[in-house]
Amino acid sequence: GSIGSELCRQLARLAPSRLVLLGHGENSIFDIYQELTLSFPDVEIISRTPDKPDHITNYAGLLRRSSQLANALGSIGIKPGDRVATLAWNGYRHLELYYGISGMGAVCHTINPRLFVEQIVYIINHAEDRMVFFDLTFTDLVKTLMANCPSVEKWVYLGEAGDAKVAGAAEFPAYENLLFGQPDAYAWPQFDE
Repeated sequence: GSIGSELCRQLARLAPSRLVLLGHGENSIFDIYQELTLSFPDVEIISRTPDKPDHITNYAGLLRRSSQLANALGSIGIKPGDRVATLAWNGYRHLELYYGISGMGAVCHTINPRLFVEQIVYIINHAEDRMVFFDLTFTDLVKTLMANCPSVEKWVYLGEAGDAKVAGAAEFPAYENLLFGQPDAYAWPQFDE
């Protein structure tokens, strides 16, 4: 809300080591994220993932890659209201997905990978997810899910194409290839919460 947003603005000016944003909806978090990106583009965001230990970016870099993702999703027919799922650990690519998907008006559907296969199948089918982005560690799980999730049109490996080959996921499109060549600016729509 407006009070929380103002607190974020004031705290960010003090250059804290960490600023944790919590909100009741994706759009309120996205709105303050956009403002922080413009006001504090150089604040570092550090994440650790299985394939990229200590990946460092900043708000400006996150905005560029989230914009590339939103453009890529639009180019393959994802539109506001579509459900796009993630089976991923909390890393920089997952953060890009969170902002890129919800910012364009689609629904970012995070799936708990610790559930039983049958539960994940039910959740994906009930949500009618059109796409699923997944981390390398879930390649075998995804191969099990695919035949049972008819609404999913595309399964995308969250990484580089070269890494996918090594991990036995060469048949999946790679996230980095999806972003490659996409414009790094996006006309973010405004939504009522």
